[in-house]
Parts: sequence; C-alpha cells; structure tokens
Amino acid sequence: MAGAHVESLLARSRMMWHRARTALRKSAVDYFRGDASDWLAFGGLLLTIPAIACGTLMLPVWFSPAALVLPIVAGGLLLRPASLLALYAASAAALIVEALVLGPYTQGPARVTPGTVLVVAACGFFGLVIAQFRSRVGVPWRRGGTMLFDLRERIRVQSKLPALPRGWHREMALRPAGGQSFSGDFVVAARTNGGRTLEIVLTDVSGKGMEAGSRALLLSGAFGGLLGALPPHGFLPAANGYLLRQDWDEGFATSIHLVLDLETGDYELLSAGHLPALQLSAGTGRWQEKTGEGPLLGVYDGAEFTPARGNLRPGDVLMLFTDGLVETADRDISEGIDRLTGEADRYVGAGWEGATWHLIEKVAKDVNDDRALLLIRRAPF
Repeated sequence: MAGAHVESLLARSRMMWHRARTALRKSAVDYFRGDASDWLAFGGLLLTIPAIACGTLMLPVWFSPAALVLPIVAGGLLLRPASLLALYAASAAALIVEALVLGPYTQGPARVTPGTVLVVAACGFFGLVIAQFRSRVGVPWRRGGTMLFDLRERIRVQSKLPALPRGWHREMALRPAGGQSFSGDFVVAARTNGGRTLEIVLTDVSGKGMEAGSRALLLSGAFGGLLGALPPHGFLPAANGYLLRQDWDEGFATSIHLVLDLETGDYELLSAGHLPALQLSAGTGRWQEKTGEGPLLGVYDGAEFTPARGNLRPGDVLMLFTDGLVETADRDISEGIDRLTGEADRYVGAGWEGATWHLIEKVAKDVNDDRALLLIRRAPF
C-alpha cells in the first residue's frame, strides 16, 4: 500500500515536472517568436541593475558605474517602450545611489562622473528610439530575423522551376550581390496549357541586393499570380501596368518571358528591355542571340512587346541570364556575352549537372551585382 502511494507521488511529480518544462519551453518559443509578453526579459534585466550597483559600491575599480549601459542596451533590443521606461527609471535610481554613496567624482577614481551620466543617457535614448521604431512597425526584433528568413525562403520557393517531361532538362542558379541573401533578380515559372507549355519569366529589378530584395519579393508574388492566368502575350503588358501603379522612385525592371512548347520545341521570347537569350545549335555548335522587342517595365503605359520565335531541336540549349553575368565597369555587354558563350561551350558540352553554378563561378564570381542564369536543354535522341 505504501509502495503504491510512493509510486503515485513519483508519477505525479514527473507529470508536474513535464508540464512545467513544456510550459517553459512554449513560453521561450513564443517569446523569441515575438508572441509573448516581455515580462520575463524585463524581470531579468531589472534584477541585474541592483546587482551591478552593488558590485560598483563594493568593488568600484572592477565594476564601473558605466556598466549600467549593459541592461539598458539589452532592454532596447528586448523590451517594449513602456517596460523600457521602467528599466530606465531603475537605472537612474541606481546611478543616484552610487553617486551618493561613492561621493563626488572629484574625490577619486571610479566615481559617477558627468561623462558616465551622459553615456548612460545616450544609450538609453537610442534604445528608446529603436524600441519605438519596432513598436510602430509591430515586429519585435526576435521576430524580425525569422521574418527575413521566411521571406528569403519564399523567394527561393517561388523561383523553383517545375519538373519537365522526359527529354527535357533545366537548371538555374541565382547569386545575390555581395553574398547577401536577397537578390533583385528572380524567376517565376509554371506549366500551363495542361502541362504542355512551359512559361518562365526572368526579371531583373532596378537596384541590387537588399535594396532591390523587397521589390523583387513583391513583384515575384504578383508575377507568379499573373503567369498562367493570362495569355502569354498579355503577361508583360499586365506586369508593366502593375509596376506603373506602384509609383516607385526607382521602379523599372527588365524581364524576359519564355513560352516553350514541350512537345514540339517551338518557343516564343518576349522581352521588356532585357538582354537577349542565347541558343546553342547542336548541329552547328554555335550560339545565336534570340531577343524580342519591347521597352523596360514600369517606364510608360501602353507598351507593346514583339516576340522572337525559334525552335529547340534535340541537343539544343537555350540560355537566359541577367546583366550582372556579362556586364562590368571595365567590360561591355558584347565582350561579356562572348566570354559567357566560350565558357558555356566547355561546361554545357562536357556535362549538364552544375553547369549554371560553374558558369557563374568562372564568368562573374566576384561581380558586385545580382546574377541569374537559367539553362533549358532538349536531350538528343
């Protein structure tokens, strides 16, 4: 009987410990997602202030009065404005106590000086500005990193190319400027017409890296919604109208729209001020430029886009790219295209896997611009 009672107590203790651990873990997760109250961080930082003050009073040489900036800086990152003001009040009270106990700063080192007060006040001011900004945006810093990660992943998912039927291969590489996570170049693609047609849109937004990343995210979502919902010849006019309605100061973009029949190999290329595509003929081994006619997106209303037509025969390759791959300050576009096709002869001819990555590494590895490269190949018989 006693043994059963002990086992029951142990079981209840384990259950209570499990519930407490689960609640603590959930609270921590909610906190770092930005969904929970900041009372835990506020309480912890509030306790550090008397601890720092006691250290300053007992060992003023090792614990400087300026150490109070540590909880103030942390509070600016972790707390909401209301909690931050309460933390500042506690820090000010600690400074007053330290000044009274240690005595005037003119009587020895490690005292509360006017410079110490200014440093603590300046850190508090900037922390409050940051907290007010986060409060207006409505996104705590703990959530900000997660949101940026989610945005990057959404761009990556939207840029994935659909699977192609047997006999067709596709490969793509996107490289943001300066090794950043966000790029002004993006791709949207879809299988339309019952899966028979492959539509791909490669767009280069004005600007680069983080500057163009937010606009690229907005446009990639809009372009992804337009693609397949409109006839192929209606896509670029609709994209141009959408860009004009945004009324951005730097709101233009170049774009190239590929419409490929996966049964016959016939294709159309519609261009909005974009660089030409390049087609490698398996019969001759030569690259040929293919480009449509049309103005930049977002420049003027009523723009017209004239397509270029071609056919991908077995063994042929079609290459789409952005200007970051072929244009630099000391090299014009024609020279860059010649270099790109020269390297492509080596990598595309030698094998398919990883060709786009190798081409960017060889042609534009250290270029401080966004780079995008896409290859479509029809397998030989």
